Amino acid sequence: MVFQFFVDYLKHRLTSKSRHGTHSPFVYKLTDEVIYDFSHKKEYDAIEQQRKKLLNDDRTITITDLGAGSHLNKNKTKKVAQLAKNALKSPRLAQLIHRLVKQQKPSNLIELGTCLGITSAYLATAVPNAPLLTIEGCPETAAIAHQNFRELNLPNIELQVGNFNELLPRAINEAQTLDFVYVDGNHTKSATLNYFHWCLPKINKQTMLIFDDIYWSEGMKEAWQEIKSHPQVTITIDLFWIGLVFFREGQAKEHFKIRF
Repeated sequence: MVFQFFVDYLKHRLTSKSRHGTHSPFVYKLTDEVIYDFSHKKEYDAIEQQRKKLLNDDRTITITDLGAGSHLNKNKTKKVAQLAKNALKSPRLAQLIHRLVKQQKPSNLIELGTCLGITSAYLATAVPNAPLLTIEGCPETAAIAHQNFRELNLPNIELQVGNFNELLPRAINEAQTLDFVYVDGNHTKSATLNYFHWCLPKINKQTMLIFDDIYWSEGMKEAWQEIKSHPQVTITIDLFWIGLVFFREGQAKEHFKIRF
């Protein structure tokens, strides 16, 4: 699996393009002004300080993992510092997601997979007047995330703890429309496609979906290909680590691989 992931990464580097290789004005502008904007933002500072605290947190918590749709919880203990080191999105990627949200200005956000809440914080600070619903399956992980939200003073975040298959459909049903959804949850083909199809009735022409770890496994690669080919999808941007999905009206269907 690790070898194949490395091969996929090399293939992506060889076949992806920079902003100058795109012929879509929308994608060129997004790449030039958002994806390749590596300038420092003051919003990053407090969140990265919180990350440093987590990387030095010696508390041990019990991780509840529902896994690939299993009905049995798989529990294991882990130090918060270890979880922060291995599971948190890198600053580079979390800050990219922050910029994408800030540029889009969604009126509502859903995140599937809170973990310790660092990416959630980046989402919430991108549009501080918009509500963010973040869903986490592990109660003890969620408790750490909730503590981080309090310390960062992020009142626009609602954290729900429970099974994705129950909480996400309920959240979608209660929403009038979906502006932004970030899927970093159960990394299986069937689960990913379920999340995608559940969202479709509530999308609009400005909706952006982000799927994490699209090269995680053969199943995730297959799910990404099915999402790309769906007739309602008009533009996708493959950044290897994440995939962006758009539903822009009047836009010819195009798929892009951007080097990041």
